[in-house]
Amino acid sequence: MIYLLRHGLDDESRIGGYSNVHLSESGMKQVKDARKFICDNLQFNKIVSSDITRAKETTQIINEVFNKPVIYTKLLREQDKGIYNGVRKSCIGDNDEFLNNVSIYDKYPEGESLLDLYFRVESLLLIIDKWDGDLLVTHRGVINMIYYLLNNKKPDMYKDSFGVQHASIHKLNLRLNKIERIY
Repeated sequence: MIYLLRHGLDDESRIGGYSNVHLSESGMKQVKDARKFICDNLQFNKIVSSDITRAKETTQIINEVFNKPVIYTKLLREQDKGIYNGVRKSCIGDNDEFLNNVSIYDKYPEGESLLDLYFRVESLLLIIDKWDGDLLVTHRGVINMIYYLLNNKKPDMYKDSFGVQHASIHKLNLRLNKIERIY
């Protein structure tokens, strides 16, 4: 069994991706609430976390209680939004032609497309069994792509298809090739 935890709420006034924004106060509380659920319901060997700041901070909050070994990896990063990573949304405005028309096929300038993320996560699923028994701290995009892949669905631009909310926890059963939200 692998458990996937989405990081807590961060500064939503910025575009995410590889941005290194910090968790908000609300995001820290979300993670502490998830930590309580983990304490009461889950067992895991180590934490494997995205190396992006908001995921690392989530990992640190979880590990205040568990004191488990931690591995940080770029394999669990969110979609690379290139020159848009971390940019304040207010600086872009409503007239950005790329952002207003982006599809799953369009690469962010100096970044990747949603389809690139899909194929990156598909490759990750080929080796993810090495983390069986672990807690993975990652991002909505990565968890969504696992849902798409295991449900044989084509990815789309709708981010809320699978209920991957901030600090939500998802159970990945490799034996059954099944993923479900448990918190």
